[in-house]
Amino acid sequence: MRELLLPLSVSDRLSLRAYDRVLFTGTLLVGRDQVHQRLADARKNGRDLPISLAGETIYYMGPAATPEGMVIGSCGPTTSARMDPFTGELYDAGLVATIGKGPRNDTVVEAIVRNRGIYFVAYGGCGALYAKTVQSVSTVAFADLGPEALLQLAVFQFPALVGIDSMGNSVFQQK
Repeated sequence: MRELLLPLSVSDRLSLRAYDRVLFTGTLLVGRDQVHQRLADARKNGRDLPISLAGETIYYMGPAATPEGMVIGSCGPTTSARMDPFTGELYDAGLVATIGKGPRNDTVVEAIVRNRGIYFVAYGGCGALYAKTVQSVSTVAFADLGPEALLQLAVFQFPALVGIDSMGNSVFQQK
């Protein structure tokens, strides 16, 4: 298991391979369908993004209600394919990594390779485990979306697996 700091360095991204296991410490963004659509639409229409995506990692999750005494509720991954129509545009805007569950389409894989990015798979069914890694949560944009706003999480030893590496090798390829 390799421990990595967020934001990810270029050398870390290029040295990781499909199936490598990692633990993240640092900050990452959280955004789902509506956040992705708003960000991609802003880029396509020449508008400024509410934050820079340069060097950022986005985690696909929707938090559950936060229990008393906790920083966040259960926060496991959601299906990445729902973000695929917008993800290539975001990698081209400087995003370097995404975290979710399930395979990505060919357009996303091409964007990952083109931008020397990476896709990580979070473990489904482990929302309570992921909640324990979150040290703080803040809303950074699109507050009108409520729990699906663009969030920033500070995490400590957040586990994941390299699903698609910077060369396009994938744990989803049939051999």
